[in-house]
Amino acid sequence: MTESLTTIQILAVLFVATVVRSTLGFGEALVGVPLLALFMPIEAAAPLVVLISITVAAIALMQDWRHVHLRSAGWLVASTLIGMPLGLLLLTRADGGVVKACLGLFLAGFSAYSLLHGGRAVLEDDRLAWPFGLGAGVLGGAYGMNGPPLVMYGTLRGWSPQRFRATLQGYFLPASTLSMAGYWLAGLWKAQVTRYYLMSLPGVLVATFLGRALNRRIQARSFVRWVNIGLLVVAFVLLAQSLRGAG
Repeated sequence: MTESLTTIQILAVLFVATVVRSTLGFGEALVGVPLLALFMPIEAAAPLVVLISITVAAIALMQDWRHVHLRSAGWLVASTLIGMPLGLLLLTRADGGVVKACLGLFLAGFSAYSLLHGGRAVLEDDRLAWPFGLGAGVLGGAYGMNGPPLVMYGTLRGWSPQRFRATLQGYFLPASTLSMAGYWLAGLWKAQVTRYYLMSLPGVLVATFLGRALNRRIQARSFVRWVNIGLLVVAFVLLAQSLRGAG
């Protein structure tokens, strides 16, 4: 496989992952990291996706900052900071396969219930934002998977597609920046990461605006359905990973 072909494949993965993230507000790590790992070391793939996450979040907030639910975003970020050390502890003490299997089953049950019952909102305010942020911090610190608890929270709040996307970006910008600082301190922000990031920027910008256009075209009911389908995909990936680890 030539270097130029590898570069094209990496840029294509980042484009698709960015479209998913910009449309739904989450999911680029689920799409990007496993596929990028086929063409580059996982130690480079993870920080590269986080850099893309920071870029997409910054652009989205410049476009749609009026749609951000500030109180919810604040509670989510604050409780995430508490959850991250717990996630690192979980990573070192708990069986990863068991944790992923439990999370996968929980997500599958939640998304299936929401799909069958129309995805009705059950949270009237942001007083319960903190346990979702805490869960995001734990999963982010352990496995780099902040997204699922945040998606569940946004779904339960019944936000419009625009508010859902914008508020998640209000969370991901500071959270991803902290993650990138961690990668830098660990020596994982290397020249290869920066090079592919700079090469991907034109496609990432196009994908970000494309995803925003798609987000604005999706009706609220359809958006909730697609979000829950996305959660089902996450659940199946987690279950597959846990079974592969057990095997």
